[in-house]
Amino acid sequence: MSNVIVAGADEHGLGEELEEAGATVTRIPDVVSASTLEDAGVHDADVLVLTDTAEATAIPIAKELNPDIRAVAYAEGSLPESMAAIADISVDPRLMAPDVVAEELLGEGEEL
Repeated sequence: MSNVIVAGADEHGLGEELEEAGATVTRIPDVVSASTLEDAGVHDADVLVLTDTAEATAIPIAKELNPDIRAVAYAEGSLPESMAAIADISVDPRLMAPDVVAEELLGEGEEL
């Protein structure tokens, strides 16, 4: 089972799809910081999903706290260039439905 942190409003319901697919999901609905990531269990998390590109600074923080975490942006718009270089993948919800992304993130389909 995967431990996933979903940070942001999650307007497209990726968190729910991940839960339905068997992941343990912890949510950070507010500003993402080192302390909120630690409270959410970043040290044991497999995936960090950002649903708001304004929270992109969470990516290097999460990677510093857990170098093995997979950082995924699932949001409309682009990540800042410096954050895009650190993120493992960025997916626009207008191009890929949340159920498909959940399956891919949890290893049930071809890798994204």
